[in-house]
Amino acid sequence: MKPIKDSRCCTPSIKKPKMSPKESSNDLIRNNGVIKDMIYLPGGEFLMGTNDQGYPADGEGPVRKVHVNPFYIDECTVTNAQFDVFVRETGYKTDAELYGWSFVFHSFASDETRNKATQVVQQTPWWLVVEGANWRNPEGPDSAIGNRRDYPVVHVSWNDAEAFCKWAGKRLPTEAEWEYAARGGLVQKNFPWGDELYPDGKCLSNIWQGQFPNHNSALDGYKGTAPARSFPPNRYGLYNATGNVWEWCSDWFSPAFHINAPRNNPKGPPFGTAKVIKGGSYLCHESYCNRYRLAARSSNTPDSSTGNMGFRCAGDI
Repeated sequence: MKPIKDSRCCTPSIKKPKMSPKESSNDLIRNNGVIKDMIYLPGGEFLMGTNDQGYPADGEGPVRKVHVNPFYIDECTVTNAQFDVFVRETGYKTDAELYGWSFVFHSFASDETRNKATQVVQQTPWWLVVEGANWRNPEGPDSAIGNRRDYPVVHVSWNDAEAFCKWAGKRLPTEAEWEYAARGGLVQKNFPWGDELYPDGKCLSNIWQGQFPNHNSALDGYKGTAPARSFPPNRYGLYNATGNVWEWCSDWFSPAFHINAPRNNPKGPPFGTAKVIKGGSYLCHESYCNRYRLAARSSNTPDSSTGNMGFRCAGDI
């Protein structure tokens, strides 16, 4: 297979020119879905970031006091079933469908699909460039979502997530809103439930267990994605705030902008080349990508899609 260059470990970038969401007469903002399956959060001040940075180059710190206004946020990530309704009502085509391919983790591709793949990501060869991979066919053209309708939709770019939010009368959360909600009121903890990854030996999120990238023991019950409402929710009622799938935020990514940025409802830098993603995914492992912590962050270009990136929506009061 021919390698392609990319520096991202968890979510490779296609590094193509940015594309805008497809517009159509049916891509209208809906006002009837803002409250359904959403949680009202009163906002206020919280401590964002960490000084115990796993990846200083990502800009996880410093810890700073941030204020967010009241907002709504989805209980869980958008599911295949929800995205299917959006597509059927609008005829929307995702970036992966327009490009004709997306990134698939090597162990999920069938032998036939794996043999047909001619490119991998150079630094992370477990990511295959698979033609015909998209949200409907997450492991390639010989796969389907089937009984995964209550699972997170994947192979969706930031553009795709933004288009869905507009159709639903919602929006993507800011990074500050996402972290405020994911923390569930806990102060400076690593995870939505506390500091221990496996309290009392219990798996509370869907991450990689075993030796990455070839053996996943799946002690948490899942080798790939888990249903969007798996594991106990955090104190605010959010499911799978860490692990399972990376979640797009509205902010442009910068490793340093936030250091001197406003602390009241921060929205990130005014421009950039990549968007913030939070929460880690089922492929995260401490030996490889310990970014399933609440303060951790990463990024990808707005038109990139992979088998471990999804999103949840937010809403204004």
